[in-house]
Amino acid sequence: MTKLLVLEHSKSVRNNLRERLEFEGYATIVAENVSSARQEDMTDADLIIIDDLQTLPPVDTPFIVLSSTSTLESAVEAFRRGALDYLTKPIDMNRLLSTIKSNVSQTETPQDKTRQTRRNIKTKKSTPPATVEPIIGNSEPIVHLRKLIDKVAPSPARVLITGENGTGKELVARWLHAKSERAAAPFVEVNCAAIPSELIESELFGHERGAFTSAIKQRKGKFEQADGGTLFMDEIGDMSLSAQAKVLRALQERKISRVGSDRDIDVDVRVIAATNKNLKDEIAKGNFREDLYHRLSVIVISVPPLRNRYGDVPMLVNYFIGDICNHYSMPRKAIEAPAVDALSKMRWSGNIRELRNAIERLIILSGERITLNDVKLYC
Repeated sequence: MTKLLVLEHSKSVRNNLRERLEFEGYATIVAENVSSARQEDMTDADLIIIDDLQTLPPVDTPFIVLSSTSTLESAVEAFRRGALDYLTKPIDMNRLLSTIKSNVSQTETPQDKTRQTRRNIKTKKSTPPATVEPIIGNSEPIVHLRKLIDKVAPSPARVLITGENGTGKELVARWLHAKSERAAAPFVEVNCAAIPSELIESELFGHERGAFTSAIKQRKGKFEQADGGTLFMDEIGDMSLSAQAKVLRALQERKISRVGSDRDIDVDVRVIAATNKNLKDEIAKGNFREDLYHRLSVIVISVPPLRNRYGDVPMLVNYFIGDICNHYSMPRKAIEAPAVDALSKMRWSGNIRELRNAIERLIILSGERITLNDVKLYC
């Protein structure tokens, strides 16, 4: 069983962390600070959670920093010293658990399975937030984004997510679902730009056998698949006008009809849409229905581009290194401070997606450590 060492000066926070982490199946040891922790606990722990980075002695054990006061300088220092993540209080437990899960292996015991079974029976819902990647960063735009998600997620309101390609619109949609009352129900995604216009209606609403040449059997569409849950319609600005009309009807009446059928089917779906286009401009051009826009945009969430949050790059770099190395089943690769500084100064036109691809490339092509020269060569 994975052993976690929690070094936290606040007794209430220590107890809360221990209770939650043990509930998740981890063996947990808590202490007020480094000096009060046993030396064997420091060396035997698989991961350390500490609230004061300056008191952490040189150890090879992975660690996560919890900070009461967040500054860019302290975050950069934490990551330069090798922190897996840097969280501010109050603690985002979903993000903490996700970081732990991404960086340490956990052996599940029969007791763990029983605990999780009882938990699911008690809540009557799954707990997907722990499986959703965290929204990394402590910059003002990202702190605002996380707060907005917390406010909006519990409501049934439809949400329109805007932002450039690669900024993480899908991740925002997944967190809106994970923190909603529909979290136990399906999260179904459809990329409206990737489906030919002649097939989009079948993809969304399904079809009956024989509705068209290749319809050899009945098929449920995305609306039916997402019944009770969330339907994420990505790149909705690329949808045809005819499909827009049917989506509008589905939102208004909460009914859909499969292609080739005149029977209405009731659906209970929360729609979250996303686009990298300016839909008001598309309305002016006649490419998007204004009435559908107003149906979708009850809440509008704008995801900031990476150029507006360069201070988050060191945190993102370290998170991606841990995640990618874990995916490749390889030891975590170290990165030198000048390399992090260079990555922080680059203009990432492809945003988070481009940065992640660059880190994956550096991990594959660099030597034992990622150096400044590697960044100059491969980025």
